[in-house]
Amino acid sequence: MAVDKTTILIVEDEPSIVELVSYTLRDAGWNTMAVNTTAEAWEYIQRRTPHLILLDWMLPDQSGLRLLSRIRSDRQLQAIPVIMLTAKTMEEDKIAGLDNGADDYVTKPFSPRELTARIKALLRRKSPEHAQSMMKAGPVTLDPISCSVSLSDQKIEIGHAEFKLLKFFLAHPDRVFSRTQLLDKVWGDHAVIEERTVDVHVLRLRKALKEAEHLIRTVRSVGYMLSEK
Repeated sequence: MAVDKTTILIVEDEPSIVELVSYTLRDAGWNTMAVNTTAEAWEYIQRRTPHLILLDWMLPDQSGLRLLSRIRSDRQLQAIPVIMLTAKTMEEDKIAGLDNGADDYVTKPFSPRELTARIKALLRRKSPEHAQSMMKAGPVTLDPISCSVSLSDQKIEIGHAEFKLLKFFLAHPDRVFSRTQLLDKVWGDHAVIEERTVDVHVLRLRKALKEAEHLIRTVRSVGYMLSEK
């Protein structure tokens, strides 16, 4: 079963840095997309929202901080985790980056292992559904690395959409989500899917979970949630 991986957008104009970062991130299991300017980055973000952005400060067309401010002022994009990846090492530069909305700040030269660890920590904090650790509720275990789901230690067949839905629920247990929220969070705001389609996928997910179907609860007039209670 093919499942969408976490996509990280690299906004960097130094070819050697792009090559190193791309290799490091792909080796860690993430998809990467690299652009050289803020204009290219903005165009990409409009077409597909990345799960995280690595942003250089000094770019050919304008400052990375300008792009960061633009992202943070856009309601649809403001929650994207952003790590500044820059040669600017002064404390005041770091403060400026964080004040403008950066979630983390990594200076060049950097350790690839440290960068990977910083990304994993940020994804766990900001987007737990894109973390790579095992996820579990009752007898259900989801492995993001192998993209598999087990029920009482026995692997089960599950569809692509149902896998994404289950992963999101496992990342946010005991929280109720409306159909609109699930469409936005699981399929993305660019997806052309009707709200009632969510009901179909929830039914399919429950069927795939068999005796553990009770984990996915319907909250009348509100939406759905995962709960072990």
